[in-house]
Formats: sequence, C-alpha cells, structure tokens
Amino acid sequence: MESYNRLKHEKSPYLLQHKDNPVHWHAWGEEAFAAARAGGKPIFLSIGYSTCHWCHVMEHESFEDPEVADLLNREFIAIKVDREERPDVDDIYMSAVHAMRQRGGWPLSMFLTPDLKPFYGGTYWPKALFMNILSQVSKVWREQPGQVRETGESIVEYLKMQKIDDAPEKPLDAEVFDRFLRQCLLSFDQEWGGFGQAPKFPHAMQLAMLLRIHRRNGDARALEMVKLTLDKMARGGIYDHLGGGFARYSTDEKWLIPHFEKMLYDNAQLAAAYLEAHQATGDPMFREVARETLDYVLRAMSHPEGGFYSAEDADSEGEEGKFYVWTFEELRSLLDSDAFDRLSQVYQVKPGGNFEYGHSVLWLAPEYSWAEKQEPILAGAMAKLFQIREARIHPHLDDKILTAWNGLMIRAMALGYQVLGEAKYLEAAHRAAAFLRGKLWEKGKLLARYRDGEGRFAARLDDYAYLIQGLIDLYESDFRPETLVWALELQDRQFELFWDEKGGGFFFTDGLDSSLLVRGKEGMDGALPNANAVSAWNLLRLHGLTYEDRFHDRADRIFRTFSALLSDYPTAFSTLLIAYDYRSASPWELAIVNQASDGKASAFLQKLRTAFHPHVSLACAEAGQYFPTLLRGKELLEGSTAFYLCRDRSCDRPRKDPEEAWKALGLVAPSGE
Repeated sequence: MESYNRLKHEKSPYLLQHKDNPVHWHAWGEEAFAAARAGGKPIFLSIGYSTCHWCHVMEHESFEDPEVADLLNREFIAIKVDREERPDVDDIYMSAVHAMRQRGGWPLSMFLTPDLKPFYGGTYWPKALFMNILSQVSKVWREQPGQVRETGESIVEYLKMQKIDDAPEKPLDAEVFDRFLRQCLLSFDQEWGGFGQAPKFPHAMQLAMLLRIHRRNGDARALEMVKLTLDKMARGGIYDHLGGGFARYSTDEKWLIPHFEKMLYDNAQLAAAYLEAHQATGDPMFREVARETLDYVLRAMSHPEGGFYSAEDADSEGEEGKFYVWTFEELRSLLDSDAFDRLSQVYQVKPGGNFEYGHSVLWLAPEYSWAEKQEPILAGAMAKLFQIREARIHPHLDDKILTAWNGLMIRAMALGYQVLGEAKYLEAAHRAAAFLRGKLWEKGKLLARYRDGEGRFAARLDDYAYLIQGLIDLYESDFRPETLVWALELQDRQFELFWDEKGGGFFFTDGLDSSLLVRGKEGMDGALPNANAVSAWNLLRLHGLTYEDRFHDRADRIFRTFSALLSDYPTAFSTLLIAYDYRSASPWELAIVNQASDGKASAFLQKLRTAFHPHVSLACAEAGQYFPTLLRGKELLEGSTAFYLCRDRSCDRPRKDPEEAWKALGLVAPSGE
C-alpha cells in the first residue's frame, strides 16, 4: 500500500523521525480531525519525543512494520504529537490515561473518538499486543459506537471535574515549612541521597527549597540532604564526567547507571541548584559541577545565533548509552599504563564493567575528591578520552528551541555569571533572550517553538513564566533596563491570556484552541517547576522592583488558590513553597545608585553573590536613571555610590560604605571552602 504520511511537512525532529513510516500519520490539526469525522473512524494518537528510548522501540517494532501499518491505516486515523511542542495536548491525554488507572509514560498511546474524546489508552505496547489491541478496539468501535462515545464523554467530564477549583482555602504559616521538611526526611535515601527508590530522578526544586529552609531556620538536616544528594549525583554515572551535564535519571539507587538522554531543562535546573548550594556552603565541588554543566550546554546545546537546543538522545547506532560507555580493554589500549591505572582507580573501571556487555559507566569513587580530577595525569587522560569520544557517532540532537526551556537556561546562565563571574555565561543568556525576542515574539504575542526558520505554536503559561523568570535574573545580573522592560511586557500579556478572574491563578492555555477539551490549571511540580508557582515568585520579585500592587495581590491570590493542597502536600509543591518562602521572608529591596569610578557597587555585588541570599530584589543604575520604580528619587551620596535599603516601600537612610550596607542587610558569607 502506498504510504500517505504527512509528517514530512513538519519541523519537529520527533515527527520527522516518523516521516518514512508506512503509517499514514497526520500531525495534530484540523485536517486529521476532519478525516476522522468524514470517515467515521476512531483516532489512534501517539505522543512522544525525539529522545525517547521506548518511542524508538515502538517505532521499530510496530510503526515501521507493514502489517501494523495496514491495520492502522484501514481502521484508524493515526496522529503523531511531539509532547515537547504540544505539552497542552500531552497533558490532557496523559491525565486521561491516569483516569483509566493506567501507568503513564511515553510513548503515550491513546484511542479517541472522532471528536477527540479519549476512550482507551496505555503507553508502550509490543507488536503482538498492539496488533491485538488495534483489532479489539476496531471491533468494539464498529459494534458498539454508542458505548464507546459514552465512555469518552464520561472521561472528559471526569477530567473537567478535576480542574474545578472547589478546594477550600487554608491559612498558610511557617508550619508548612516544617511539614515539608518532615515529608522530605521520610522519603530521603540516607546512604545515596535523593528521594524515593529506583529509578531515581533529580529533584532540583525540592533541593532548592531545602536550602531555603536551612537559610530560614538553620536546620542542619535540610542542608545535609542537599549536600549528600548533590555530592552523590555528581560522583555518579548520571553525571557525564568527560563532557559535563546530567542525564535524565538513574536506573538504580546509587546514581550509577543513567538513562543516558540529556534534557535542557534538567541541566538548567541542576546547574542552578549546584550554584545555590555553592553559595550556601562554599563547597568548590558544587561550583565546578555547575561550571562544567553550563560549559556543556554552551558547547553542545547552543544554536549559533543564540538559543539552546532541547535534548540529546540516549541512543546512538541503535544502542542505549553506546556513545558514553567504555570497556576495560578499550581504556587500557587507549591510555598509557600509569594513566590507565590512575583512571581505573578514581573512576572505578573494572574488567567486568558495571553496565551491559562488559561496558563501564565512569563514576567517581567516594574516597577521591573532586579536586583530584585536576591531577595532570588524570586530567590528561580524561581530555584524551573526551577527544576520542567526540569522534564517535553522536546521539541524535533534538535541535528545536523551546521558549519555556530556554527561559530556564537563561536563568541558569545568568546565575552562572553572578556566582562564577564569567562573562561568557552572561553573553549566552543575552544571546538566547535576543534570539527568542527576534524569532518567537510576534506582535506582542509569544510563540513556543522555533526550528529550521519557523516559529510556531501559541505559547503556554510555562513559556511566559519561565522566560519572565529568566529575564528577571538576567536583569539582576547587569541591570540593563530593556531586559526588565520586556519582562514586564510579557507579564502584562500573561495576565491577559491566562489569568482566571473567577478562581484565581493562571490557566495553562489561552483557551483559544478548540481542539483542547480541557483548560487546565495546576500548582503541582512535575519534571519541570510548576508555572503557576514560578509566576507567583516572578510577581513578588517584580513587585519589589516596581512597587505595583497588582503583582503582589495576584501572587497572594495564587497562594490562596492552591493553599489547601500546598499545606497538605508541600513536597509536591516545592516551587510554590519557594515562592511562599520569598513572600513570608519580608525580602529586602536594594537600590544602588552607582558611581562607577569608585568601584563600590561592583565590589558589593561581587561579595553579595558569593553567598546564598535568596530574599533580595536588586536594582542598580547611574544617577538620574529612575527605572525601575525602586530607583525613583534615589541619588548619589556626597558624590559617591549610594546604597538604599528598603522593605515594603520604606527605605532606610542611604549609605555610601559597602560594609555598612552589608551589615545593615544582616547578610552573612558562606562557611568557606
């Protein structure tokens, strides 16, 4: 049968991976929906992403198979969706598969009525099982269409009920931080760090909140959980000791064997976590892990014009992890005996390997310090292995540029500049912001994805929230007014498109796409920080810079909207709790009127950024520049740089001595290296 596969017209790397399948794939859109209605056929919806291992497996087993394709093409309208391009579509049908009491994951396989209502679903199915399911679903659709439609209607109604804001408001107070700490302790792995059992995922948002609890009340347990987790992760195979950066998750409790794909959003969040941990502890290991992670992104994940790519696959040459692993014999043949002996000791390379087929994943033995990696013999060996590895066939690079994930990395690069003091990170953040503004900001409206010359898809809440957050951190890096101006423009647009006047908080979508059956609103974190929570944090920070009450008021409304769930399940709402910590800490508003020639402002900022002080809003400009509002009316003091310390719009007397300003803020330096 001649294939009529429409995916060749798409830009998504994931959809293009399937363009030569014999399945008559459609992209998500009206053409596919109309075909289903006209033919009276159910829809088979397959959702995945380009670096998804089991998506590749199901493609090779089923979607490349003529027998499967013939059945799919005859009985169904087949639609492919890239979940990273369309998280709004993915969210609805992932919620549906959970409502069916099925385990979620990707590839997500869902059957829909022609009007897009889900009635049966699952994830990866081997070919034999998939063929049986296709036959059974086709039979039921032909014989009992009314019952199938009724099932779909009931699932959609259930999903809508889940989105109703009927949870009562619950007063929030400092007890919620204690509850968060207790819940963390219950699931914490005391030996290897992290939370829960294998497979073990990084929980950057929980770690960030634990740092704030330690900052808030000095609880040593909170800091120890962070330190142990970050130490074990950085030593483990989940971290790429040759090239920098973190894999998606560990298949074991020791962080030893990763699922090898590298995601931009994980590396953005983890770089920020290591930078904050370095500020809080002074541990040089955390600083260097952050540096190597950001350098990996600059080297391997950056578009020449600015902007950051999405992911690198786990597979190369059809094998998971092949790019990253080594055999004992291979390493011995590549290195001289002294270098091999040292490397095998420090990185625990043994004849039998620790991965499949006698291969080894490098991981740093607990008796060795991070500094020992810089020994000339070891550093030379690692540099040689890196160059040899670079000559291998690389994993697939998903080179689409997502606004949301770029916002997270702009934040990480801005923090990298602040903490590490290296201009290349600041430049990368500005280039990415300029790329997004030039390619994905059209007529006052944001788009979600850029690839191959095309900007597409209306931005969702996370696109706005993460980008605004990144721009705020970028503004507080070098205080360019235009950075903050754009953040404020984006925030106004976010209010217009997503704010729920009735229930409070932000919807995830703008409500304009009729193909989306449910308009969701969430406060809980997933693999990414929750966009309502990031928005609340953004609004509080913008209030500190602008003194606009609407920002503060709407942040408080978000807290009230999710207060009951936050109070009962704080570890599921780590980012919202970070925002509430900021709200309840009475953050400082620090305005610096800079006389550049005396160097006081730069020296003060350098010292401020060496330590962990997450409750300070910063604005800095030359005399006579009164944007943002925090700077209004502020002048030099006797011709010298002046520091104005404010809280709730009330400012203390200006100071020209940086040490005096530092002491007045009550800030402390880290414990030291």
